[in-house]
Amino acid sequence: MMIPKRTKYRKFHRGRMRGIATRGNTVAFGDYGLQALEPVWITSRQIEATRRTITRYTKRGAKLWIKIFPDKSVTARAAESRMGAGKGSVDYWVAVVKPGTVLFELSGVSDEVAKAALKLAAYKLPIKTKIIKKQ
Repeated sequence: MMIPKRTKYRKFHRGRMRGIATRGNTVAFGDYGLQALEPVWITSRQIEATRRTITRYTKRGAKLWIKIFPDKSVTARAAESRMGAGKGSVDYWVAVVKPGTVLFELSGVSDEVAKAALKLAAYKLPIKTKIIKKQ
């Protein structure tokens, strides 16, 4: 699973996900991409599950780029703890994704294999996505 080696601050504010992606919204490295259509937090576990699905389906014959990184910590309070007593400890890490962000890129396989692999990968993610091709 992906987590940062170090961060400037341990705990983040939640923030809000407004607008569409202006960066990272095109296929830059591969031939095919999986593009987000909704704003969401994608956890490091979901990224790893998606990566495994793609590599298994392509039988490790494809080159895969993961274009997002979970660099935001999400905290959680202990179960049955009382109110007050500060913010909880870091529970997991998320990548903040805006609509239009390309999540994964793929190359080195045929058209049908790439589309099937990305379609399977989309089932692992909690948002609507679309498969795009490099212009």
